[in-house]
Amino acid sequence: MLELKANENVFDVLEERGLIRQATHKDEIRELLGKEKAIFYIGFDPTADSLHVGHFMQIIIMMHMQRYGHIPIVLIGGGTTMVGDPSGRTDMRQMMTKEVIRANGDKFKETFSKFIDFSDGKAIIDNNADWLLELNYVDFIRTIGRHFSVNRMLTAECFKQRLETGLSFLEFNYMLMQSYDFLELHRRYNCKMQFGGDDQWSNIIQGVDLVRREMGDQVYGMTFALLTTSEGKKMGKTQKGALWLDPEKTSPYEFYQYWRNVEDADVKTCLSMLTFLPMEEVNRLSSLQDAEINKAKEVLAFEVTKLVHGEEEANKAQDSARALFSGGGNMDDVPKTQMPATAFEGEGMGVVSLIAELKLVSSKGDGFRTIEQGGLVIDEVKVTDTKLMVTKEMFKDGKILIKKGKKTFHLIELI
Repeated sequence: MLELKANENVFDVLEERGLIRQATHKDEIRELLGKEKAIFYIGFDPTADSLHVGHFMQIIIMMHMQRYGHIPIVLIGGGTTMVGDPSGRTDMRQMMTKEVIRANGDKFKETFSKFIDFSDGKAIIDNNADWLLELNYVDFIRTIGRHFSVNRMLTAECFKQRLETGLSFLEFNYMLMQSYDFLELHRRYNCKMQFGGDDQWSNIIQGVDLVRREMGDQVYGMTFALLTTSEGKKMGKTQKGALWLDPEKTSPYEFYQYWRNVEDADVKTCLSMLTFLPMEEVNRLSSLQDAEINKAKEVLAFEVTKLVHGEEEANKAQDSARALFSGGGNMDDVPKTQMPATAFEGEGMGVVSLIAELKLVSSKGDGFRTIEQGGLVIDEVKVTDTKLMVTKEMFKDGKILIKKGKKTFHLIELI
């Protein structure tokens, strides 16, 4: 864990690690963070039943801030999720019921408690459903809506990119609601800063402006880097979808493997943004060349998995990965599926159907291409026949290991 240095300002730490992107008042924010315990908030809309690795970036920010004595407010967006954030979207979000949103929010709370210390007033958790769902619409647009210029809103990036495909009036309200959150949290807790991903910049600056117009107080906003590759593509997407923090949705082994297999060019970014390793160590590891860079990737995968799933699970994942790549360790935590032996009796099951069922490929067409390109191996033997039938006799001790490409492994056990 990164050691705190005397008189060090967390702003400088975040900046050195490449996390800060934009700030409404850079010098004033740095000064504020250096002289008092600042209360800040980050909002999380519970649109799924688990947080994903994109959220983990924001969690890391809160952990850095809390370690330097500042007080995070984790705001669950029980109200804003009823509308849906259009930022970064090409279509409208699916409407969700209050019950589903509430259940998702409860799961979010459980996850946050693993990373943030909520004891003795060190952090606050709140839900904007408490004030947004009870608002009187006419009162709201009279008191809050009058401060917003439609012309200015339409220049915001989150709206501009949607005008071509269609922006609903429902979503148009999202910016007002998020801005109102900042006003409400400022009133309730003297919250002085709102943080978020860089795609939230338009919403954040409107919130800062609303607090100034409505209360005459100066508050601040700051955005942080989105987790992207060196080519600008969003990280955290797997063949099965998002890289979830819930071990039931993304196993610790799969989580570990994702970071173990990042591109060489992304190692420094991930080490600096997603771990608490000192920057001297980050720079040393990321400067390794050729095959040596794999040592840095192992450290990255272990450190991030340890933060999210604990040291025991990180060790298990590392042992399993080494078992596959170098023949040592155990394979207990390799992704596995149990299938009935009857499915492989007689003629057996077609190999393409099998890997499609296991979701190792996105479709049967993808399965045919994978085999034709030499990308499938069963128990160390490359599959060259797309019509191969996998039979019960091919299983050794009731198991076979399928390898897709260089990085994806899956164990099948007969029951």
